[in-house]
Amino acid sequence: MRSNLLSSKEVAQRLGISTATLYDWLAKSNSGSLIIRGRDVTIDYFQGGPRGQGRIKLEVQEVQRLKELMRVRPRVVPKRRPAVKQYHYPGITVKLGNVGG
Repeated sequence: MRSNLLSSKEVAQRLGISTATLYDWLAKSNSGSLIIRGRDVTIDYFQGGPRGQGRIKLEVQEVQRLKELMRVRPRVVPKRRPAVKQYHYPGITVKLGNVGG
């Protein structure tokens, strides 16, 4: 049975980003400033070692969650009616006409 923890290199490959970008995302997540597609995101990950300086591992479910947050869903923009020409000019009380002739 294979572990459901992935290395940072595997996570980056599955997300389609570089490993350096993944580390940048983790740092931003730790500081609370990671935004993906306009949403604040925190990333749950594991880091081994006696002082937390070991290798970073993420669960498969967390990677799937991040992929869904990155997904683009096209939206249909509602069509607007063309602007109606306004023949009333506020503050002008005389009839407008041809000045030259």
